[in-house]
Amino acid sequence: QVQLVESGGGLVQAGGSLRLSCTASGSIFRTNTMGWYRQAPGKQRELVASVTSAGSTNYADSVKGRFTIARDNNKMSLQMNSLKPEDTAVYYCNLYVVMRDYWGQGTQVTVSS
Repeated sequence: QVQLVESGGGLVQAGGSLRLSCTASGSIFRTNTMGWYRQAPGKQRELVASVTSAGSTNYADSVKGRFTIARDNNKMSLQMNSLKPEDTAVYYCNLYVVMRDYWGQGTQVTVSS
């Protein structure tokens, strides 16, 4: 049974910073990808950033230069700087392994203008 536990998030003013963390536990095949997705009200869930078990990273254009994803084995973080009101969303931790997606419970990030 794979579980993802998230922490972080909250309310911050525009221009501020937040850090999200996620820990995956359970039987996890070594080759996998972890990532952060977000979903704003009325919008589809979208990829924010991902990192493979080999260390390759990928970012959405909207967060490049502002967000940094990192991982250490099955622990992952997302450092979010220069936050904008349009970053407001529920952020979900994701693990993709052996062609299956696992999701965390989600954490709210709210950026006030």
